Amino acid sequence: MTYVTRAVFAGASLLLMLAAMSLVALGVNEAIAGLRNPEQSGAEAVLDVLGYIIVAIAVFDVAKYLFEDEVRRDSERRSAAEARRSLTKFLSTIVIALFLEALVVVFKTARGDVSQLVYPTMLLAASVLVLVGLGAYQRFSAAVEEKVGEDDDAEDRKDKSRRRGSAGG
Repeated sequence: MTYVTRAVFAGASLLLMLAAMSLVALGVNEAIAGLRNPEQSGAEAVLDVLGYIIVAIAVFDVAKYLFEDEVRRDSERRSAAEARRSLTKFLSTIVIALFLEALVVVFKTARGDVSQLVYPTMLLAASVLVLVGLGAYQRFSAAVEEKVGEDDDAEDRKDKSRRRGSAGG
């Protein structure tokens, strides 16, 4: 079953990577078309391609995360610290993509209907909440890892002393 699961995750990762590359190609294609269109400003075309690239980076990072954590590694054998680092790296990329997308939407909205700035502002607020949540996760999981590490070390010492006691008697 492990091989089937890994094959499914590998296939999903490949499809996500292809989708990310397609988004970049689509963004570049639309930017070129936008620059050729005299009715659209160059800044608008650049903002459009930035939006596509930001989403593509986030999708690619999801694909990379799936591949590295579910295909290449044995998920059951990793430590809590390793899982925390992996999740933190993944969420950091997502948060950066959210912030960049929010900024792109702010610029696009500011060039058009300023009354619509409430939506990009809500996206920025959501990005901040995700970042604060990631910080809280880091803090709490580090404290738990420290406690679990101490318990594991104490258990290891007890096991060693039991082995020494039974070997000597």
